[in-house]
Amino acid sequence: MSDLAQPPVSTTNSANSDSPIAASERPLSTSSSTQVHEDKPSKLLFLWALLLIVGGGLLAHFIQTSNGTTIKDIRFAGSDGQIISALLYIPEGVSSENPAPAVVAIHGYINTRETQDAFAIELSRRGYVVLAVDQSGHGYSDGPAFSNGFGGPDSLAYMRTLDFVDKDNIGLEGHSMGGWASVISASSNPQGYQSFVLASSSTGTFGAAEGTPSFPRNMALIFSLYDEFSESMWGAPIAADIVHTDKLKTLFNTSQSVVAKQLYGNIEQGTGRMLFQPAVTHPAVHFSAESIAFTIEWFDRTLEGGKAIASDKQIWIWKEIGTLIALIGMVVLMLASSNFLLSRNYFAQLREQPAPIGSISGMAWWISAAVGIVVSIALYLWSWSFNGQGLAAASYFWPQQITTTLIIWALSSGAISLGLFGLWLRKKAKTEAISMDNYGLSWHGGSLPLRKIALSLLLAFCVIAVAYLSLVISDWLLKIDYRFWIFAIKPLSALQLGIFLAYLLPFTLYFLAAGICLHGQMRPTGKDGGVLSLGRETVINIALLTAPYIVFLLVQYIPLLSGGTLLLSWFSLGSIVMFQFIPVFTIVAILSTWLYRQTGHIYVGAFINAMLVTWLIVAGQATHYAY
Repeated sequence: MSDLAQPPVSTTNSANSDSPIAASERPLSTSSSTQVHEDKPSKLLFLWALLLIVGGGLLAHFIQTSNGTTIKDIRFAGSDGQIISALLYIPEGVSSENPAPAVVAIHGYINTRETQDAFAIELSRRGYVVLAVDQSGHGYSDGPAFSNGFGGPDSLAYMRTLDFVDKDNIGLEGHSMGGWASVISASSNPQGYQSFVLASSSTGTFGAAEGTPSFPRNMALIFSLYDEFSESMWGAPIAADIVHTDKLKTLFNTSQSVVAKQLYGNIEQGTGRMLFQPAVTHPAVHFSAESIAFTIEWFDRTLEGGKAIASDKQIWIWKEIGTLIALIGMVVLMLASSNFLLSRNYFAQLREQPAPIGSISGMAWWISAAVGIVVSIALYLWSWSFNGQGLAAASYFWPQQITTTLIIWALSSGAISLGLFGLWLRKKAKTEAISMDNYGLSWHGGSLPLRKIALSLLLAFCVIAVAYLSLVISDWLLKIDYRFWIFAIKPLSALQLGIFLAYLLPFTLYFLAAGICLHGQMRPTGKDGGVLSLGRETVINIALLTAPYIVFLLVQYIPLLSGGTLLLSWFSLGSIVMFQFIPVFTIVAILSTWLYRQTGHIYVGAFINAMLVTWLIVAGQATHYAY
């Protein structure tokens, strides 16, 4: 990352300054020459952001519309009036005079319709109409989550109303909880489909009908060797052992252990069965070229009308790369926007050099980092004991169970971090003169001018607004969001905007506390105790914020990937959610460090991160309260 946009470091010792305001507290010059100098890096960053967003967006768009596929963002009403959101992929040349086979694709819990992009892209370019659905209470579908068969039966019914769909050649594909939605769809309309792919899921779970040798019709099961939910879904603690369970044997109509990739039953009679076990985890099945190839082959085998394109000729990964590039571009756009606005007269008063460093150093710094890892993980595990109940039960004000669970973690983590910071500060104050200026919290010896805090909030809002506008335009023109795998940033619906406002304050409190600790107590220094370059400080802050989750996930997953189970087998969902913490806190560290070095205070960075993370979580989570 370039240091061009950073204020020059003063060589004046603040303690010896003859000015009433120490050098570290002085606003940077706002002369026209300085403004011109600051405009140069802003323009360069804006150019990079534009190239990344437009280039990545176009790449993703052309991949998902390859072979002439048209994508429509649709809404349709279910049997009880519930509005369901979906992306409809229509291959070139398909019409009422030339109907095509079709597949209803349904994502898993706390995902959205775009999670099924790989399946949708590869099937549509092979001539299948694909309806990628937002489950009930997910994405832009009406809630609450888990209602009306997860939206599955209504989605199959809608697919059957399309005059360009061959009603005799409809398949169902569902991942995880989307698999249960598909099983419920099949049981509600036994004659409405011909083929079935169950991915990382099971029959007879959470309201789904139990599987038999003839139900679902012509079913292929993709269940990974390292699936985190094998015990709850198939009764096997170790995923590879589901082949020995009575539940799977009954489904495959055999008394012997099921053999992967072997055809059981008879496709002509609708009793075809096949198992595929890719060497991936539960959430990685819909990001697996092998799994997608198997799905293509199964539908080609059990449905008629698809195009003969080899199953290993896949291009979907380039769509993911494109949206990842656009996501990076959005982060660069936020850096450029903040830099540009801080060079304008109205916001220039916020530009100040950080105060002299007053952080922990030496071995104490490493001990504090280790304590932070332990505390973060312990509180995260504790907070999940509330998920869906007690403090985290869905309510009118806080309707998303997992988001509320994360709020409990964030507030408790922030409170304990501030408590430890206060104890350290009290000890430090016995030997040194301490000012909150040194920790980016106050101005000019301890004052908290509300005008500057409000101005910081306004600046943060403007930066987020620019990023949000770029996403809305990308969604409108190119039908993409910013994502990679299960990590995604999506536009908010009207309902989600209200939910966003409800969760914003607690997340703001957390990021204020995190900013104090990150840029005050734990601010890294050079060997001589001096200021590090922006790049080095950013890398260290990324490590500080992501280390707890990297460490935990390694400890949690090494036993599973070695052929056993998760270290904490009961904590599968919380572990999968944690994967997203790594990109989230990487972005948080970049923005927080950049803004602290620009303004000398924690506020702008904390406000931006609170808005960004609240937006990201609310748009991607399930809504459980029935409004």
